[in-house]
Amino acid sequence: MSSNKLFEEPGLKQITVWARGVYENKEARDVVVALTEAAAKEGKYVQAWENYVDLPDRIYVPVRAYGKISDQPIESKYVYENETPDIVVLTEETLVKGVDILAGIRPGAVLVVNTKRPPEYLFKFLKKGTENLKSIITVDASSLAKSIITLSGAEGATDASGIGKGLGAPLAAAVVKATGIVEFENLLKIVANKQAAKSAYEKAQVAEVKTLVNAG
Repeated sequence: MSSNKLFEEPGLKQITVWARGVYENKEARDVVVALTEAAAKEGKYVQAWENYVDLPDRIYVPVRAYGKISDQPIESKYVYENETPDIVVLTEETLVKGVDILAGIRPGAVLVVNTKRPPEYLFKFLKKGTENLKSIITVDASSLAKSIITLSGAEGATDASGIGKGLGAPLAAAVVKATGIVEFENLLKIVANKQAAKSAYEKAQVAEVKTLVNAG
């Protein structure tokens, strides 16, 4: 299925989470699993999985996890890469440098970043794809939760520590604040670290890209 077909698929929202291999695999997985399980509670069609082409067993190598949420049956369920994401999440800020994180994003896409820095600072490092980017959301997830490293769990599955015990909870909460893709109360039913999710929902900064462009 081509990117054009994905673009035309009605009601489909694609979530891509970028992380650093080994240390943040679980966090990336938890973001997509938390959001898709919350969406499933709302009767939506969902998928969540990881991209093993990215060699997640290598330390610090950029890796991805994917989620799909739709009001209708997902036609592209056998397309194992989000070619035209609506939501991009970074588990740590240095991924804005040297990685084409915005490749293929659809108009109106949002970027959520785990960082202490303000959105306008990160915007300076985005070289491609910003013409389709609607907003940048920043949240200091690392101050709200600790990263959980685990080798248990696999492709969209729950591991022994539970979903959203670490950074996944505040990052998923920031996504919900920015997009309303699921009801926040449903997300809280899924994530283990509910306090981190609540704090992130309150503290996440949302900046419109058109405002950042004008300010620059």
